[in-house]
Amino acid sequence: MQTKRTARQNTMWICTTAILMAMNVALSSFGVPVPGGHLYLNDIVICTASIILDPLAAFMVGGVGAFLGDFFFYPAPMWVSLVTHGLQAIIISVFSHYVLKKKPVLASGIGVTVGAIIMIVGYSIGRAFIYSTPEAALLKLPFQILQAVVGAVFGMLLCWKFGIHKLYTNKLMRR
Repeated sequence: MQTKRTARQNTMWICTTAILMAMNVALSSFGVPVPGGHLYLNDIVICTASIILDPLAAFMVGGVGAFLGDFFFYPAPMWVSLVTHGLQAIIISVFSHYVLKKKPVLASGIGVTVGAIIMIVGYSIGRAFIYSTPEAALLKLPFQILQAVVGAVFGMLLCWKFGIHKLYTNKLMRR
């Protein structure tokens, strides 16, 4: 049963969602150069946001944030980003909030793992479709795997080791 949020909680929800979406736009607009390509760090924001936020806010941060980042700076894969990162964020959030409620760290770990697989497969299929060749997708596959792993690991660390989950749930969203 969902309890009704207070006006303060609604304001915090909107502000947190907007700030994390802006961070996703910023981090999806440039990549860290690595040999043979770029590593985008927006998956860290997507995983972190999805662990602490509900599925709707997670979709806004993950899907819409990545869509806007691509729209402003590199529009070719923007629809792939919307669907892939949006689905990734929803799945992570659902696992984090509704599966294994007594073991939230394990549930989040399963969620980010499934989310990483969704991101890798979604972008591989999307790249093959956008660039009309599976070879283009295979060339970028190692970078997609690296991005997914970095996002999942750092998202889990930020939420559970460095206390962002506790800060958000106990301090920002308290009644």
